[in-house]
Amino acid sequence: MKIKTEKYASMLLREINDILYREIHDKDIIGTTATYINLADDLSFARIYCTVFDETKKDKALYDLNNAKGFIKGILGRRKLPLKKMPDIEFVYDNSLEYGEEMDKIIEETIKNDD
Repeated sequence: MKIKTEKYASMLLREINDILYREIHDKDIIGTTATYINLADDLSFARIYCTVFDETKKDKALYDLNNAKGFIKGILGRRKLPLKKMPDIEFVYDNSLEYGEEMDKIIEETIKNDD
């Protein structure tokens, strides 16, 4: 990502988390946090990675978030962000925590086997 793109991605991440905490009242989305945004260099598309506090609701939360993306883009548009056009957005699950836990297990097993 270019520096300008990273700056806009950081700004969008902050604003989207604010919207998730203050504006969205769907019980399935409560506890969802945007962790990372992959923003296209031309600023036309943003893939937003999210974690969900209640793992049993992750599919429903992501479904509801993607259904509410027009509402979220509308709020972003009213916040006077320095973007000429709001990017299309998609919410996806951030599995990096599970990946990190799996790597920890592999490392621990490797250490145990070396002893």
